[in-house]
Formats: sequence, structure tokens, C-alpha cells
Amino acid sequence: MRITLNLATRPFIDLGPSMKRLRIAMGVLAGVSLLLLLALHEVHQKAEEARAHEHSLDGQIAAVQSERSGYMAMMKQPDNAALVSQVEMLNQLFDQKSFSWTLAMENLETVLPAGVQVTQIQPTRAKDGHITLQLRVVGPRDLSVDLVRNLEHSKRFLNPRISGESAESSGSGQNQRVEPVSASNRFEFDLLADYNPPTPQEREANRKLQKESAGRKPDAGIPSPGTRRRPHAAPPFPQKNGRQPYTGSPSGGAQ
Repeated sequence: MRITLNLATRPFIDLGPSMKRLRIAMGVLAGVSLLLLLALHEVHQKAEEARAHEHSLDGQIAAVQSERSGYMAMMKQPDNAALVSQVEMLNQLFDQKSFSWTLAMENLETVLPAGVQVTQIQPTRAKDGHITLQLRVVGPRDLSVDLVRNLEHSKRFLNPRISGESAESSGSGQNQRVEPVSASNRFEFDLLADYNPPTPQEREANRKLQKESAGRKPDAGIPSPGTRRRPHAAPPFPQKNGRQPYTGSPSGGAQ
């Protein structure tokens, strides 16, 4: 008979599976740490390259600014001051010449109601190239309000606003008549609007459209300007029964 004695004070625990799982977890953590270290090294390298590029750009900017300050100091010299003023005057003249009055008037005709007259147009160009038109129109109050509404819906005239208003005088001095205020009275309005001129692409498209419309053949019922129409023969004059009309032959006359 065999008797088994257990002299351990604690129960037996098998730690083999737990240790195996712990080793696997440690290996996974080590792999993740290695990947993080590689990513951190890559980010650090890119950051160093960005800092070096930033330093080079700062040096280039400093060189350009120093060059610009040198040029500015040179242009402020008395010998070059007159040349600078002439260049600014020429630039202003070029800006004024670049404004197309023909296009501005064509765009204005599309929004101008009947009965409203434009008496003054003054374009103002800002340093950034922005053009503001100062208009003075004369017409009834209701039609002037329609003009402002048309300008608001136009893509060429932006942000229209009325800067001044005055009643048109019907006389001068003591002969001036005082008329009651109504919607049909004629007033002078000062308008301001931002002008958006058409781009060169839009101008080219308009030219092509005009050429296509001019090249179309006229309709059969409408003669072209270069053709001459033949006159139709007049219908015969109705005759009544009785005496025949005189034909001019001497047979019926006296010898």
C-alpha cells in the first residue's frame, strides 16, 4: 500500500500558459515600440528638413528685403525722384486708357430704363485695380429706383448705392417754379457702383457671337441690305362700259 503525502503549504498552480501569453504580449509590445521609434525618427528627420528649408527661405527673404531697401533708397535720391513721379503719372494715364468707355456704355444701356438720362460718368481706379463708377442720372424718381434695381441684378455693376439726390430745377432765380413732390418729378441722382468689366475671354466670345449672327443668311421674306427689289407691276385700271379711254392715236381725231 502506497501512501502519498503532500507537504506543500500552498496549492499547486500551473504558470506555464500564463507565462507563454505574457511572453507573446511582451513581443507584441516590443514590435509596436519599434515601429513607433521608426515613425518618430522619420518625423524628426522631416522636421529637421522643414527647419532647414525655413531657414533658407528666411535668408532669401532677408536678401530680397535688403535689396528692396537699397533700391528704395536709390529711388529717393533727388536725381531719381523726378523719374519716379513721371512713371507714376504714366501709370495713371495707362490705367485711364485701359478703361473701355465703349464697353461701359454698352453695359449701361442694358440696365438703363427708358426716360432716364446719364449726364456724367467718372471712373475711379484703386491701386489694386478695382474700378468704381460715379454716375449722375436725371429722370423720374420711380424710374431711378428701377435703375438701381437693374444695377443690383447686373453682373457688371456691383453694390450700387445712391450717394446724393436733388430735385431738377425748372427755372432760375425768381422764375423758378416750386412743384409738388411726386413719383413723376424729375430728380438728379448721384450713384456709386463697382464696375466689373468683361474678361478678354468674354470679349472674344461676344465677338464670335456677333460674327456668327452677321454671317447668317437673311430670311426669304426679308431682303438683305445689298439687294434691290424689283417693283411689282401696277394692276390694270378698271374700265366701265361706254366710251373708250383716249389712247393717243390720231385715228379718232380731226384731219
